[in-house]
Amino acid sequence: MLTVREITASDHVDFIRGRRSASFLQTPAWGRVKSEWRRESIGWFRGGELVGAGLVLYRQLPKVRRFLAYLPEGPVLDWSDEDLAAWLTPMAAHLKSQGAFGIRMGPPVVTRRWDTATVKEGIADPAVRRLGDLPPTERSPEGARVVAQLTELGWRPPPEGGGFAAGQPRHVFQIPLAGRSEADVLAGMNQLWRRNIKKAAKEGVEVVSTGSTSGQDLEAFHELYVHTAQRDHFTPRPLSYFRTMIEALGAEDPDRIRLWFARHEGTLVASTIAIRVGAHAWYSYGASSTEKREVRGSNAIQWQMIRDAIAAGADVYDLRGITETLDADDPHIGLIQFKVGTGGEAVEYVGEWDLPLNKALYAAFDMYMRRRG
Repeated sequence: MLTVREITASDHVDFIRGRRSASFLQTPAWGRVKSEWRRESIGWFRGGELVGAGLVLYRQLPKVRRFLAYLPEGPVLDWSDEDLAAWLTPMAAHLKSQGAFGIRMGPPVVTRRWDTATVKEGIADPAVRRLGDLPPTERSPEGARVVAQLTELGWRPPPEGGGFAAGQPRHVFQIPLAGRSEADVLAGMNQLWRRNIKKAAKEGVEVVSTGSTSGQDLEAFHELYVHTAQRDHFTPRPLSYFRTMIEALGAEDPDRIRLWFARHEGTLVASTIAIRVGAHAWYSYGASSTEKREVRGSNAIQWQMIRDAIAAGADVYDLRGITETLDADDPHIGLIQFKVGTGGEAVEYVGEWDLPLNKALYAAFDMYMRRRG
């Protein structure tokens, strides 16, 4: 029988370190980054043994001391177990005792994959509008079983388009690295990517990384990031957010987070943030200069990040979210095409799921978040 109770941050970190892969959103440090939420580390115990862990973020309902309990890209447990009720029932009971009126989680379980060739064919075909229109290269029986079990246990996907429904991406783009050399990965990229990497080297683009939290490094990244936001029409996060993020994740593990810089003749042309937990490496944030785009700093910095992930023994390099659209007229298609050029694969997860513990409060919270936009 499994039991769930609060655990210390150090026990949580030790459990994560013992696993090949876990989302950085499920580390105790991420709770420090999301300072507007109350945080708790919970553990699953079989007897005295810690066999699962999760970061819970609690968002309070206005004027009421009741909370939505959120486990982004988690929890970290044995999702292959055919009896998920044994894991989720004690979790729900614990979170309810902490004042939760509802739970939202994002099981790190894959449902489908599409290789690069399939995605490229879909983009080129006017009849294909969405990733789901394409036959997947691989279907996951485990993913289908998890979806079926969650449905049976009363969990449900969040309301479509709801204010808080915009959680973590369901579709991501990843480059498998396990058992592959740099030459293998480079050969899997398309001709344009290989040419751009070669051109950046010829032009003398220099790429360096640092785990430093010095203000000068972070300010250089943020200045370019704000420039990118203005050009690409998105709302940038403040400098303070990135300072907290780098300090929190870096304090938990010195290899957790790094800043990357690509310069051409002393000019910063691209900058990124990379995160790694165990054998899973992520490209988290990126920025690029509008000037000197011809020196291909964005390709150079990504290639060096991939090489670094390979050297660190990573199984996967994760380029994070993509939209499901494959419509050539969609403004997001350029980002997908950039990622597809790396020769990786589009991956679909089971997505986020909700368990309302108090249906009236859950409905009120969803309405509140919709109004906030």
